[in-house]
Amino acid sequence: MNFIKDIQAKNTSIDRIGGKAFHLAKLQNLNWNVPRWIVLPVECFSSAVNNDWENALQTIDNYQFDTNFLDEIIAYFPDTNYFAIRSSAVDEDGSSASFAGQYESFLFVTHEEISDKIKSVWKSAISERVLAYRKENKLNKYNGIAVIIQKMIDADVSGVAFGINPINGNRKEKIISAVYGLGEGLVSGKLDADTYSVSNEKIEEKIASKKYKIAFDSVAESGTTIVEINEDNANAPALTHQQLKEISNCLSSVFHIFGKYQDIEFAYSKEQLFLLQSRAITNLEATPDTTDVYTLWDNSNIIESYPGVTTPLTFSFISKSYEDAYRIFSGFLGVDNKTIDANSRVFKNTLGLMNGRVYYNLRTWYQMLALVPGYSINARFMETMMGVKERFDLPSHQPLSKTKAWWKSIKMVAKMVIRYRSLARKRKHFQRLINKVISEYKQIDFSQKSANELMDLQLNFEQQLLNEWKTPLLNDFFSMIWFGILKKKCLEYKISDNSNIHNDLLCGSQDIISTQPIHRSIKIATLINDNSQWKRLFIENDECVIWENISKDERYKILLSEIKAYIHDFGERCVGELKLETISYTQNPCLFIKVLQSYVKSDITEAKVNSSLEKEIREKAETEVNIALKGKLIKKIILKKAIAKTRELVSARENLRYERTRAFGIVRTIFSAIGSRFYSENIIESARDIFYLTKEEIFAFIEGRSVTQNLKKLIEMRKGEFDTFDKMPSTSERFASYGTVYNANDFYATNKIEIQEGDLSGIGCCPGVVRGKVKVVLNPNEVSDMEGCILVTSSTDPGWVTLFPSAIGIIVERGSLLSHSAIVSREMGKPCIVSVSGLLQRLKTGDEIEMDGSSGIVKIINI
Repeated sequence: MNFIKDIQAKNTSIDRIGGKAFHLAKLQNLNWNVPRWIVLPVECFSSAVNNDWENALQTIDNYQFDTNFLDEIIAYFPDTNYFAIRSSAVDEDGSSASFAGQYESFLFVTHEEISDKIKSVWKSAISERVLAYRKENKLNKYNGIAVIIQKMIDADVSGVAFGINPINGNRKEKIISAVYGLGEGLVSGKLDADTYSVSNEKIEEKIASKKYKIAFDSVAESGTTIVEINEDNANAPALTHQQLKEISNCLSSVFHIFGKYQDIEFAYSKEQLFLLQSRAITNLEATPDTTDVYTLWDNSNIIESYPGVTTPLTFSFISKSYEDAYRIFSGFLGVDNKTIDANSRVFKNTLGLMNGRVYYNLRTWYQMLALVPGYSINARFMETMMGVKERFDLPSHQPLSKTKAWWKSIKMVAKMVIRYRSLARKRKHFQRLINKVISEYKQIDFSQKSANELMDLQLNFEQQLLNEWKTPLLNDFFSMIWFGILKKKCLEYKISDNSNIHNDLLCGSQDIISTQPIHRSIKIATLINDNSQWKRLFIENDECVIWENISKDERYKILLSEIKAYIHDFGERCVGELKLETISYTQNPCLFIKVLQSYVKSDITEAKVNSSLEKEIREKAETEVNIALKGKLIKKIILKKAIAKTRELVSARENLRYERTRAFGIVRTIFSAIGSRFYSENIIESARDIFYLTKEEIFAFIEGRSVTQNLKKLIEMRKGEFDTFDKMPSTSERFASYGTVYNANDFYATNKIEIQEGDLSGIGCCPGVVRGKVKVVLNPNEVSDMEGCILVTSSTDPGWVTLFPSAIGIIVERGSLLSHSAIVSREMGKPCIVSVSGLLQRLKTGDEIEMDGSSGIVKIINI
């Protein structure tokens, strides 16, 4: 068995000599100081047991090495009395699993012990602990083992050094641990070790009290033993600064050799550095660099608009929309064009997509706000509007000088006052424009358009509305300001013990369009319930059969007219209405028939809905105001002004959001038409596959700029990835990332969310105390009605309102005082609580609770 010459070849593969030996060979070939060694390759052991691993232990015990073979090994190590014998498994020291400490290794092995120690290492490859380790790391049961035989270094100091800080992931910091004697005591954890941090030539030391070391067992004349260290050396550093720099340089070099961060084992003997091992640091994909860029992600509010997994097309479209809109809006807030252009990356990154879920990138939102004079003030207002639960300030924010800040603030305020005065007029102009553009587009037969024509229609649609979208943004801005003023004045004037009286004062605004779909739906359901023939049709058939009958039978002419009128007005108002992949009522009327069907079966009619409740809540709150401010004329005038303006702006906010829904309906129609065109040309497998491409990818393919021409393969990959996202649990409401976002960061980190013990609490949005059973709903399309239960969910969007009438209360894990569920529940007079941390972890369907929509307290009665 002549392996000596062969194993020194530079092209020896890792599958033949294992990970540890492969790394040693690479170091040695680059002239690093590696103690003399050889390796017994994998086939030596595989052939010996004929791959019969079931009976391998007995075979190994009975195996006899050829005497000439052992003599050849010893001859290769002249003047060497002791050896180190270690494993080198094929998948050992890999980037995903290190197998650290799993295999046997032996130090100070004599010539006579070589054969037995080789067999012991060999047997450890199929030991119970290794098999358990493989199972835990989802590895093959056996993947081959080689054995290293190396000259033993009688070390003065030994240690382990990491190319990064494995604790905080800092890629610019190296961590070195060292002990006197052999490194066995350090690796096993038996001995205390010095720890050194090396970063940019800066060295920090944590010197341990090193009372013992592991050294050669001179009594047994083989193996190791624990030796006491003299008192003078026990508290002295094991390594000098010069040695630390040498090790640090070594780590940099091995990183460049292997292309990955390494941890190395080293030894100093007579002040000479020896490299004993180098392996990739494992689990880097789960080790974020906490010293790199810190970003905070939050979807407290945006989840209402984009619940669940959002496809690439939707995200690419809204990401660009946010970028363009807020560039324009920042200009209105007094930020000059030069500053806006210089911060283009900030505007480009207002949103993020985590496992298919849309998030606000709070870092860039705050960076964007920091460009505006009066940053410290408007940041707090923005938190209220977005519904975020925790303050976040930019660590590197450099405020303007007081003089410059005051001057810019005065100019901004002056401009904003002018814009505020013209806001009502601009809203009317925006309404006329969007009605005109949408009306024009609804007349187009998109099915007759080519892909190029559809692309041009989409770009033209965006161009016509982009510059005008400043009106909804300005309205949002002023609504959050007036909402904040109203809340502040209610507290300042001590209007009521009810901390949410400012919400009650906003109830009963009849001009909010968000409630109209409910009233119109209930009106149609009432018509159906009043006609026995119609009612029987809805109770006895599924939604598609119902729609087919209504569409063809003259007996349903009046009903068909009502349903078509509803779909014309509100056909885009549905669950996930701002996601382009959503199939709207306009596209599939059967979905609206299903909603009506649930109302009919639940016997929800106009007579059974208390339409005056929100009015009663409002009147009660107004009475409290009159009592509290009796004789305080100035305060009463100020508060009434705040109430009136907040009502106007919040109502307009909801109504303008509906215009966004209508606009998204046109975009959905255009891209669906492109999908049909691509399908007809055999570019994609299904018309709906278009939603797994980004907007830029679609247009680039049309125009000849695409870097991928096989869209089918790209879509296949995307669909698989997003299907996996859809099956995964929802990511955390709020979490931090460090450095490269998609590398090593945990999107499920819960350290920012405290799960409360005892009663739950959130933000009360609509008063009323109700007691009942919980029904947890994650997908409203899977629930026909609430059956008089309390609706509990993670988030809602406008499409959820179809469930509100049959619920006695609404509790939402996320959201804010200005979120859709809060506003609509006030209009319907349904007790509502939002922003309840840990809600879905604590409650499940069937639990009995009592909720107070004023205080935001949820009492758990029976779980």
